[in-house]
Amino acid sequence: MGAARTPRGAWIEEGLRALASGGPDAVRIESLAQALGVSKGGFYGYFRNRGALLTEMLDTWEHEAAEGMVERVEAGSGDARAKLDRLFTFVASAEGPATGVATELAVRDWARRDESVAQRLRRVDNRRMDYLRSLFGSFCPDEDEVEVRCMITFSLRIGTHLIAADHGAYDRDAVMALTRRRLLA
Repeated sequence: MGAARTPRGAWIEEGLRALASGGPDAVRIESLAQALGVSKGGFYGYFRNRGALLTEMLDTWEHEAAEGMVERVEAGSGDARAKLDRLFTFVASAEGPATGVATELAVRDWARRDESVAQRLRRVDNRRMDYLRSLFGSFCPDEDEVEVRCMITFSLRIGTHLIAADHGAYDRDAVMALTRRRLLA
């Protein structure tokens, strides 16, 4: 009986981990095979080359970072505020290879040097903003207020991990809870 084949998804996940830790240059077939504890021969049963893997990694990231998150939020019940609250919780706890902050930042850095990645990033960001607009717009009658809340929410997703500032008498979790309450008011 032959050895079990490493699933295609395992290669993609390991590629996303490598991307998150070292950028696109860290996504190397030999390194991925070593991390998976397999030979690199199995890779070619799924992917034509490294470029094909990078494309599927981006496909996975794009789906999980946009539609996958929307699907998870929409699977629960409640009004727009409940959905936003659920979205904030999901985003704060996102640690998977396709949804973690390190992957998000790596894709953003990669997009600065690769126009095709920049186009994907723009598509994901626009989908995220459209979804936020639909939720905030259901209880904020002022279009300007909707856009401000969307921008603050989205900026927090990207920027909070880059801010090292202290918050006086508050810890980071307390400040994030205050921000969440304000955005949902």
